Amino acid sequence: MPRVRFITAIQLVGVAAVLSACSAFPTDGPYSWDIRAHNRLEADIDYTLVPITDNVISILKANEPRDLKGAFGDRRPHTEIKFGVGDIVSVRIHEAAAGGLFIPAEAGSRAGNFIDLPNQPVDTNGNIQVPYAGPVKAVDQTPQQVQETIVARLRNRAIDPQAVVSLVDQRTSLVSVLGEVNAPARLPITAAGDRVTDSITRAGGPKYPGHETYVTLQRNGREASVSFLRLLEDPSNNIFIRANDTVFVYREPHSFIAVGAFGGSGFQQNPTNGQVNFDKDKLTLAEAIGKAFGLNDLSADPAAIFLYRLESKKVAAALGVDVTKQPTNIPVYTKAPVSYQGEVYYPTTETDEGKYPVIYNLNLRDPSGFFLAQRFQMRNHDVLYVANASSVELTKALLVIRNVIGTVSDGNTMVFQLKCKGTVGC
Repeated sequence: MPRVRFITAIQLVGVAAVLSACSAFPTDGPYSWDIRAHNRLEADIDYTLVPITDNVISILKANEPRDLKGAFGDRRPHTEIKFGVGDIVSVRIHEAAAGGLFIPAEAGSRAGNFIDLPNQPVDTNGNIQVPYAGPVKAVDQTPQQVQETIVARLRNRAIDPQAVVSLVDQRTSLVSVLGEVNAPARLPITAAGDRVTDSITRAGGPKYPGHETYVTLQRNGREASVSFLRLLEDPSNNIFIRANDTVFVYREPHSFIAVGAFGGSGFQQNPTNGQVNFDKDKLTLAEAIGKAFGLNDLSADPAAIFLYRLESKKVAAALGVDVTKQPTNIPVYTKAPVSYQGEVYYPTTETDEGKYPVIYNLNLRDPSGFFLAQRFQMRNHDVLYVANASSVELTKALLVIRNVIGTVSDGNTMVFQLKCKGTVGC
């Protein structure tokens, strides 16, 4: 009898030790009940848990990053090109007959009663020089306006003068096309007007596939980004460019991190925990789960699908987050600056305002959850985590308890056998 009591005491101590050390069980991430209870263990990051609902999806859709049509309201074609300082201009002056100011009387055999002035740049004062007309303002003037000024000044000196003014070398009405294009350059804007895709085409086109290529347009201190595919699919984003715009083309394959109880049939042959590429312009939460081979029906809790994301102050406030708290200090992904011809460009749509940690919760035990998953849009660098079902954690605990009891029992049996060695009837 004493031996039986000894075994029971050791077993109870072992069971108590196992149950008190639940956090020592192997797992892919936090327990679902810890996430819901906001049980922060070591990291001092205060997050907000937001269940995915129709209203949440509507808020996120209304606050999507602005594309080009949303950021730049003026989408009219470019106006007629005007001269700027440094542009090279040609001037041809005609007279109605020989013997005038520019055409001598003995020049009757000339092929036309005109004279071509040497090509000249618009000087720093914004003028060009025309004999007998003096400095003629050209900066911010159209060719037609410069022609009218020249004719007006020569009318009382030349014989029925006419002028033809042309832009020989355009050096001011330019757009810079940089980044992942085959021929980055500063390109003149044509009088017909160029759209964003026109400028990219003239720079040799993008180097990488459309779903990996993004375009940032910078204009007068403002900027916005859009995927190259969206430029093609939604013509309203393919706006007209303006003088001094910067078009930056960059490669950014979007991806998310899949962690936890993923993997349906075929998962053992195709493990997907880790980084998963979008491989397309946009990806829904339902598609993301599919790319990770679905949920593991032996371990996953369909009600415990969590998506980790940093949201802006505006979005966080709309979701009900207490934005009076200090935002997180987690670094936000930004694009590296690009240097071109001595100038540095910072092609990024991120702002300096802090980001607020939000964990979205999708419940696929609810049959309508799949409809929500089809509408919820993934973003670059999202972390998608599926927690184990509570029964899985219980099974782990029971297995460990069983091993502890078995080990104690085996040790006690060995001690008993050693004591009874050679004793008859022990």
